[in-house]
Amino acid sequence: MKIKWSFLGSFMLFNVVLMAQTSYIHCGQLFDGEQMTRQKTVVVYKNTITGIEDGFTPGNDTIKVYDFKESTVLPGLMDMHIHIEHESNPKRYEEGFRENEADVALKASQYCERTLMAGFTTVRDLGGTGVNVSLQKAIARGFIPGPRIFTAEKALATTGGHADPSNGLKKDLMGDPGPKEGVINSPEEARQAVRQRYKNGADCIKITATGGVLSVAKDGQGPQFTIEEVKAVVEAANDYGFVTAAHAHGVEGMKRAIIGGIHSIEHGTKMNEEVMDLMIKHGTYLVPTISAGKFVEEKAKIPGFYPAVIVPKALEIGPLIQETCGKAYRRGVKIAFGTDAGVSRHGDNAREFEFMVEAGIPPLDALKMATKHAADLMRVSDYLGHIKKGYVADIVAVKDDPLDNISTMNEVVFVMKEGVVYKQN
Repeated sequence: MKIKWSFLGSFMLFNVVLMAQTSYIHCGQLFDGEQMTRQKTVVVYKNTITGIEDGFTPGNDTIKVYDFKESTVLPGLMDMHIHIEHESNPKRYEEGFRENEADVALKASQYCERTLMAGFTTVRDLGGTGVNVSLQKAIARGFIPGPRIFTAEKALATTGGHADPSNGLKKDLMGDPGPKEGVINSPEEARQAVRQRYKNGADCIKITATGGVLSVAKDGQGPQFTIEEVKAVVEAANDYGFVTAAHAHGVEGMKRAIIGGIHSIEHGTKMNEEVMDLMIKHGTYLVPTISAGKFVEEKAKIPGFYPAVIVPKALEIGPLIQETCGKAYRRGVKIAFGTDAGVSRHGDNAREFEFMVEAGIPPLDALKMATKHAADLMRVSDYLGHIKKGYVADIVAVKDDPLDNISTMNEVVFVMKEGVVYKQN
């Protein structure tokens, strides 16, 4: 049985179509997560890849054949940094006062669908209000179409730091958020906050190791966690098998996060060679999010798009991320693909491939960063990130050869997630 989803205007049609349980995907080119090969047939049974055969194996009345002999087939793409609940707009900072959780969820269902149709079958959501957990469950249960979500639920901050939900509010609304709300000021509170995220349904953890661009606060790069606090977060997260991530723009905050054991640095805008070497030593990944840097730089030039306190931070930080990404790659830092979609537009995730190639990353390595490397970071490389026998049937296709034309990653013509076809042009 195959579930097909489509959107017509504001109405979602749900159709159940009886189909063969075995499918053949004919691949003119096949990127399997490691290398590019030619003229292969991927065999899918139900939700699992059961084989890869040389040439184009013919189908029959009981086997569905998908013909991509003139296209490139890849594993489902993985974005390691998104915010699925929202999307930037000039009224973004008002929405928290006007929208209920149901409003957030209904809007976000569109972002989920856009992301999946762009070929991203797995994402890591690095902070929202908790609606992200409900979206994760709704997708997993088949209620709405969207990518597989690993979510941090609410990002962890220090008082007044990036991701403190009370920043910019007047005093009688500010209150004193603590570990329950994701705000910590000691190693013990750090452990409590991680445990609360687990209770709330998270399956990964994010901290804000430095100031940030889009928070309503002046500091965009200073350190905001002590090493002891970072270590406490990581130790508690490890107890639950959670991968950890640290938002970080400034050098000192990155150093503390890496020494504290964080698994990935997000953005990494002002990292220097000392930080890069420290990341190599500790095996820490970089998730660059060039898309977000370019987006905030562009929008900061539009009067009124952002509150005034954000504009100078966006103009300073935004233009640096792409150059830093290229330097880190050449130094030998491990990199996983991430866009910060929600800051940039959901569904435009694949533009990050173009920005990575512009930064000097070869197209084949950029593809690995959105498949193999992302799966390695999330510790799911035994079932995701590759087209191999026994792996989950997350498979996408693009029109052309991305090794010659990386922009073709924006032209996804086929999306299969767990053996279910959601898009076929």
